[in-house]
Amino acid sequence: MNRYHCCASCKWFRVEKNSGQKTTYHCRRLGYATNPKYQFNCWDPKEAVIKRMNRTNSE
Repeated sequence: MNRYHCCASCKWFRVEKNSGQKTTYHCRRLGYATNPKYQFNCWDPKEAVIKRMNRTNSE
């Protein structure tokens, strides 16, 4: 894929911080816990990531 393709750059990725507990990462689309480094075929980049990819490609 490309260097931006990972769960952390997807619009469905959510970080859940619970008081006194471990931070968890969750995919709202898939409905389960994930890791920021994981990659899935359903990746849908955030708007800021799309802009950065376009800027990188135009250079």
